[in-house]
Amino acid sequence: MRRIAAPHEIRGVLFDKDGTLIDYMRTWGPINRAVALFAANGDVGIAGQLLRAGGHDPDTNAIAAGSPLAGGGVAEIAQIFADILCERTPPNLEREIDRIFSEGGALSAVAIEGVHAAVRAIRARGIAVGVATNDTLGGLRASLGRIGMADDFDFVVASDSGYGAKPEPGMALAFARHMRLDTSVIAVVGDSIHDLEMARGAACGLAIAVLSGTSGHDDLSDAADIVTNSVADLPELFGCSWTP
Repeated sequence: MRRIAAPHEIRGVLFDKDGTLIDYMRTWGPINRAVALFAANGDVGIAGQLLRAGGHDPDTNAIAAGSPLAGGGVAEIAQIFADILCERTPPNLEREIDRIFSEGGALSAVAIEGVHAAVRAIRARGIAVGVATNDTLGGLRASLGRIGMADDFDFVVASDSGYGAKPEPGMALAFARHMRLDTSVIAVVGDSIHDLEMARGAACGLAIAVLSGTSGHDDLSDAADIVTNSVADLPELFGCSWTP
């Protein structure tokens, strides 16, 4: 049976990226539209269909919790688009989606308020920090570079790193191995049910949900050990000395 750790027992924190470290709507809302418009060869009506299929309502700009465009990988998004486009699918769609996401993240990524100081305070307390994302490694590095956090993590892992994708446990297990930690002293922090399921699948000590992304309290509370507003709340939880 999985044991829930007390915050003071935690020795490693594995963060999700989008919606957790990076402001999802300010960063990815316009990029989702660019990806859909590319896939639709400029047809706005078809692009709207693609966005809806991926969980992004083009009329309200709302993102469905747990949808492919909220937390899925590039391959999953490309397949959903291709299923709609059929013979109209552009060549190398997956590669082009990855390119647009990576370039967009490098140019437009916006950090969640307080994230820089929070992560550095946690690390200063001697807690290992990592990032696990269903984005590609190139996209991950581009986004972290844009927000000035390229060197702030001990370990980063993405959907193309060879450890599977969330909600599978592989990325959390890889972080544990790399940092030589038992998963029972690792906390996973994320804004998606996929993050929390990964934590539970890897028997991590804490599954912490943040409400800074595309999911609400009711979407996450049943799967989370702790629900908090954002990463900026974590230093106090882990007993860190810090200045917001």
